[in-house]
Amino acid sequence: QVRLEESGGGLVQTGGSLRLSCVASGRSFISNAMGWFRQVPGKEREFVAAINWAGTETRYADSVRGRFTVTRDNGKNTGYLQMNSLKPEDTAVYSCAAKPTILVPTVDWEYNDWGQGTQVTVSS
Repeated sequence: QVRLEESGGGLVQTGGSLRLSCVASGRSFISNAMGWFRQVPGKEREFVAAINWAGTETRYADSVRGRFTVTRDNGKNTGYLQMNSLKPEDTAVYSCAAKPTILVPTVDWEYNDWGQGTQVTVSS
């Protein structure tokens, strides 16, 4: 099992930026793909971005492509989600997830381990 803890959420104005971090502990993080998802109360969890174990392949939702960047530092067991040009519709709880695979999953049910989430609020 990989334990995941997100940080970096907060309140930001439209057009602002935030960087989320996801620190992993437990099972070797390097063997895991990492995904970022978000959820608004009353709605289904939504895929945001994902990155493979080596940091060489990424996937993005159409709604964030060009604004968000997913990266990782395996030496620090940490993944990142840089969010720029934020919009009010980006407001959600953001969670990171991990799965031991060489692929880059983009659906939540493919991931094994999840963090608790961090709130991101974008004011208009």
